[in-house]
Amino acid sequence: MTHSFDKDYWEQHWHEAPETATAAPEATLPNPYVQRIARELSPGTALDAGCGTGTEALELAAHGWNVTGADLSSTALETAARQAANRPLPGSVTWIEADLVSWEPGRRFELVMTNYAHPAMPQLAFYQRIMDWVAPGGTLLIVGHAHDPAAMTAHGHHPPDEATVTAEDVAALLDPAEWTITIADRQSRTLTAPDGQTVTLPDVVVSATRRN
Repeated sequence: MTHSFDKDYWEQHWHEAPETATAAPEATLPNPYVQRIARELSPGTALDAGCGTGTEALELAAHGWNVTGADLSSTALETAARQAANRPLPGSVTWIEADLVSWEPGRRFELVMTNYAHPAMPQLAFYQRIMDWVAPGGTLLIVGHAHDPAAMTAHGHHPPDEATVTAEDVAALLDPAEWTITIADRQSRTLTAPDGQTVTLPDVVVSATRRN
């Protein structure tokens, strides 16, 4: 089964997702790549493009970042706002309901990240789009599922071909005259699947710094 990743799809997806308070702990933890960014970079302004229920955006805010979390789903953003209200944040988060296919932030950020987001457009075109929102000297972080059969089964959906990319595909978008690539490879993380089994999931991870 494939999906169009339009608003109806994401509203249904997040409506059916378990509430954060009752979800497995692994499901509410930020991914390790954002945890690393939060530790290594000095806080500044950030955009989480396709923030979902806000787990990664809140991780940055907990480290002092001022974050804009943008997502198509109002259901996801309502959950994100509840999470934010229940924890102290040295930084801040502003939630914006936005279609990332057409939305323009009107500014640039010191960090632009996207984590497992699938908009209703080809994946590489989406990544190309958000790259423009990184300020000179800023950082881009792209994290996506490496869609092998095990990963697709664990997450319960099969993306169309245009949503499936490799780290090499993403890195090829980055002009060496403009970007310094720090990570571009396939990495992995472990979590607990809905059936209680521990699953190792492969990820596409690309991080780069925009030259001044």
